[in-house]
Amino acid sequence: MSSRTDSHAEYFRSLSRAEVQLLALRGILYDGSWEEMVLDLEARKAGKPYVFKLQNRIEEDLQRIQGLIEYEAKNSVNLGKYLAQDSLPGERRAV
Repeated sequence: MSSRTDSHAEYFRSLSRAEVQLLALRGILYDGSWEEMVLDLEARKAGKPYVFKLQNRIEEDLQRIQGLIEYEAKNSVNLGKYLAQDSLPGERRAV
């Protein structure tokens, strides 16, 4: 395993439970698209129809998503691959 891959796994392990949940939801509900997830959250915030109900933490989630987007773009990595296939949102198990 390369040091670059190790650094991504290390970064994944440092994520908060909320960030891991967002990664899982992105894969499950939005086919891996941050853009679709952000649009859905923005619609919910604006009182428009939305796909799923989150707790009242939209602003915090949008900030978390931005940080994850920036990390993935900067490092050309999909952090979703570090989620175990059988893990539920909130359960951190790096693969």
